[in-house]
Amino acid sequence: MNIQITSRKFKAKDSLKDTIKEQLQTLNKFNDDILDANVILSYTHLKDSLKTVEIKLSVPGKILTAEETSEEYSKALSKTITKLEKQLKTLKSKRIAKKR
Repeated sequence: MNIQITSRKFKAKDSLKDTIKEQLQTLNKFNDDILDANVILSYTHLKDSLKTVEIKLSVPGKILTAEETSEEYSKALSKTITKLEKQLKTLKSKRIAKKR
């Protein structure tokens, strides 16, 4: 899986990049055919700065996307990974049902 991390308006720390890569590797147990993962990190300048994590996964025949906003990148990342896990599970169950 090719992982591309883009941080908008700031430079992401190596520890954050490592965390993202580790959590994206956990998605391989749901689908081995993941080709690319594009991760976009951004934040908004409000009273409380809100961090946004958007992930686009390229699977043969489909592009799965998930986006989450939170006060910390780690929370937003875990929620986004959870959404993608659910999408991968439904994709797998649809493919199995189609074969039958």
